[in-house]
Amino acid sequence: MNAEDAIRTRRSVRRYRDEPISSTEIELLIDAAVWAPSGGNRQTWRLVVVTERLKIRRLRMVSPGMPGPPPCVIAVCQDMGEAETYGSEETGKKLALFDSAMAVQNILIAAWSVGIGSCVVASFNRTAVRRMLDLPKTIEPILLVTVGRPAEEPPAPRRKKDGIIHYEKYSE
Repeated sequence: MNAEDAIRTRRSVRRYRDEPISSTEIELLIDAAVWAPSGGNRQTWRLVVVTERLKIRRLRMVSPGMPGPPPCVIAVCQDMGEAETYGSEETGKKLALFDSAMAVQNILIAAWSVGIGSCVVASFNRTAVRRMLDLPKTIEPILLVTVGRPAEEPPAPRRKKDGIIHYEKYSE
């Protein structure tokens, strides 16, 4: 599947078949994340791949937004200690969030291009996730990405165009 088709047809998948994701497929997703752009090429993201069913069940207990159960969860984290050294502390933290978002987008598109569904989860208890994944103090969980073979084909959501595109200057 080419990039444009993957971008246009990708959907947030909230129900998965009970099939594992191969280590080769996981590596494809991780590689896609690693090749995302980052502010100053700092690459302060840290990825934790979870495939153990019990650990995923526990993650779901502290993540009300997590669909599932997915066969794989990728925790996209940031080394905030390292990120804060880029420019000001505030700038470093902002760039870290953008960097995480770009890494996640690469994961989503790469997954869909090979027939794997995914969903971004932002509603989770960060303290509990940090503890479950044994994250060091400076590593902050930013987003969780569920990954699996789709059990459904969600319809395309409506997309806006009116009022969001402006050329040369903002106009009403």
